[in-house]
Amino acid sequence: MGEYATMVKTVAILPSRDDQYSLNEIFRHSRWDLHLLPALRNTRKMLNEVAPGVVIAGSSLPDGSWKDVLRELSHMQQPPPLIVTSGLADERLWAEVLNLGGYDVLSTPFQADEVVRAVSLAWRHWRDQHAWRRVQKPAIGARAASAATP
Repeated sequence: MGEYATMVKTVAILPSRDDQYSLNEIFRHSRWDLHLLPALRNTRKMLNEVAPGVVIAGSSLPDGSWKDVLRELSHMQQPPPLIVTSGLADERLWAEVLNLGGYDVLSTPFQADEVVRAVSLAWRHWRDQHAWRRVQKPAIGARAASAATP
């Protein structure tokens, strides 16, 4: 069971209290761990403390935007996927998010099944990406060590 029993840790940066409440209600019915912030302030500290597997951010924040969140994530050793939320989620936003390195876009108000799908897929993507790195790094080192041995 090991890695599959791991709790999905999520940081959500959402200025709307309605969105915060809705997301909290969705997460309350799961074994997922949700940490909410209303703005970018303290994001770096929260990311370092929680080490999330998924980050959710509103497209527009009181002190920035989802692009600022993406920049913060780029400084992390194992950056989690970013899901952007918007009441006006359209093809333009979706294309921009994907082209700049985000993972997905969710419309607000949230629909539980869409949130569960997006967060599950994003977390699995992150987990698999880092599991692959853990497997690859020792294998490369082992090959290099055996190649150096006469």
